[in-house]
Amino acid sequence: MLNPYRFFDPDEYVRKIAFELYQEVKGMPILSPHGHVNPSLLAYNEPFPDPTELIILPDHYIYRLLYSQGISMESLGIPARDGTEVEQDHRKIWKIFADHYYLFAGTPTGIWLNHELSEVFGIEENLDSENAMAIYDELSEKLKSEEFLPRRLFERFGIEVLTTTDGAVDSLEHHQKIQLSEWKGRVIPCFRPDAVIDIRRPDWNRQIEALSEASRIMINSFPSFIAALENRREFFKSMGAVSTDQGILSPYTNELDPPEVENIFQRALKWKSTEEDGYLFTAHMLMEMARMSIEDGMVMQIHPGSFRNHNQALFDRFGYDKGADIPVQTEYTRNLHPLLNKFGNDRRFTLVVFTLDESTYSRELAPLAGHYPAMKLGAPWWFHDSIQGMLRFREHVMETASIYNTVGFTDDTRAFPSIPARHDLSRRMDSNFLARMVARHTITMNQAKIMNMELAYKLAKRTYNL
Repeated sequence: MLNPYRFFDPDEYVRKIAFELYQEVKGMPILSPHGHVNPSLLAYNEPFPDPTELIILPDHYIYRLLYSQGISMESLGIPARDGTEVEQDHRKIWKIFADHYYLFAGTPTGIWLNHELSEVFGIEENLDSENAMAIYDELSEKLKSEEFLPRRLFERFGIEVLTTTDGAVDSLEHHQKIQLSEWKGRVIPCFRPDAVIDIRRPDWNRQIEALSEASRIMINSFPSFIAALENRREFFKSMGAVSTDQGILSPYTNELDPPEVENIFQRALKWKSTEEDGYLFTAHMLMEMARMSIEDGMVMQIHPGSFRNHNQALFDRFGYDKGADIPVQTEYTRNLHPLLNKFGNDRRFTLVVFTLDESTYSRELAPLAGHYPAMKLGAPWWFHDSIQGMLRFREHVMETASIYNTVGFTDDTRAFPSIPARHDLSRRMDSNFLARMVARHTITMNQAKIMNMELAYKLAKRTYNL
């Protein structure tokens, strides 16, 4: 059983205040304005096949750590795109996971998993080699029951809005199925055009063909490309989308002259683009996406600073999102200058900036967000969605930007049952952070309660117009 005072300060006075603050927000609805849960789960509402399919296979946080300890992706059942045979027995995969469960102790993944097993599934023992299969069987039985169907869990978790992340050419058929059903759960898409904007992707030309088909616009020039993107944004918005997102290596922004951007685009169509072309094209497209957001009202999110697919051999065999994305150093003051100078003072525009480079929190991001009306700071993301990561973020950002230029918490998860675990951890850490401020008489208890409510729910609701 999980300790009700977990993660709070050991100082009894701070601990008492933190617990009181947490009690007021722990049961608040969950807003999940950015995540990667597959909407088909909620569209079809079928029982999860088994614990391995539910907990292990969608979660690269799990298998990246196991892989670091020499456990092969094949043994974990991760599908290989080169035809390599992988383990199909989900009980064997679960046993490997349980044998190495100790690796996750003290990590955010371990914290989330403990919450899932205890709070969501009612497991009363710590998972290990000896009880692995008994717990697997217990979970399997529970997953067959109506109580653990995806929509029932959605309601039990208290999710008010769940946002998925969808490519520009996605048909959104699963969202349509949800909307046409009698179920009232709100699941909305987020427009993420990475595959059609990154002209250096090996499959970019195929993606452009798919975009042309989806938008019914023949794409043979940069203006026709922009028209196709605007067409898809309009479709996404009609399906309830309130935001866009881009995963980029650098936050560099630069508005190119029309002839220059057209030349780059034409080279890309002919498979002749260079790395410099890709860098400049993405910089220009960030400007275009900001312009579109002002026109259609969708919140613009950027997630810079990840060297994606760092492990080339792993990428060649298993593809994208396999735990091999590594943070890189980023810079924001100069890189965002063109975009913020053109759009940052426009109150119709909202730009949410995430980072994997913690060194930029107090030096660049907090001062920028603390000045430009359009800019907000995303939650501690990915590697920093952790106890210490959240604490560092609050300590480095709050004094310059205040909490009101942040967006609260976004869980950014692919693993559906981890959503309440992630939000619970965030609410506990924010309660503890504010409790320390109360104990130091920096803020009053009443102010802390108001701020905690904002961090848990209201900031995200306002930022994303939910």
